Amino acid sequence: MAGHSQFKNIMYRKGAQDKKRAKVFTKIIRELTTAARSGLPDANANPRLRAAILAARQANMPKDTVERAIRRGAGGEGAEAYEEVRYEGYGPGGVAVIVEALTDNRNRTASEVRAAFAKAAGALGETNSVSFLFDHVGEIAYPAAASADDMLEAAIEAGAGDVDSDAERHVVISAPEDFNSVRDALERRFGPAASARLAWRPKSAAPIDEETATSLFRLLETLEDSDCLLYTSD
Repeated sequence: MAGHSQFKNIMYRKGAQDKKRAKVFTKIIRELTTAARSGLPDANANPRLRAAILAARQANMPKDTVERAIRRGAGGEGAEAYEEVRYEGYGPGGVAVIVEALTDNRNRTASEVRAAFAKAAGALGETNSVSFLFDHVGEIAYPAAASADDMLEAAIEAGAGDVDSDAERHVVISAPEDFNSVRDALERRFGPAASARLAWRPKSAAPIDEETATSLFRLLETLEDSDCLLYTSD
């Protein structure tokens, strides 16, 4: 029985990992398809597509899966048309939350997001109800191979606004309109970034208690299951 139980535990963990991996792949495929549809299917001429391909590589997505998603977006194969949507609201403890998603059914996604907030004792607000608590910025991350001084110097020369450095990585912060040029300049000096994206960074943070944190994490997990990108103020 002990051996059988151990086998079941291993299979359960593997199943959970496979499910999580599938969700990550789904998000990346949607982004690849949308990026290819909204611009050229050439990563060198389409910064958004280049960022999506980088995310696919980091997730170890098979090359043929990446290429198939790009072909669909470029019109080579039939595919759903995804649109970008953003929701804003307050989660447990009054934590501000921004939710971004690519969806082929706006009504379904809105219903799922609203239900997730309500279940967590939160409230979905109107557009721009919490975005003033965040800065919309470009984030370009590199492992801490280069020194903080070298990265700061390169970032300033590239036109970035700031750099957050710790023992493990550097995160270069830029204005959204400068994101592509800053990333390209850094890649010429340091090589491909570990990650590069437009994101919402909270202007301030405050501590929350354990019970609130547990409820908040539960809300975020529910939203992630709906293929959403999440940003919180705490």
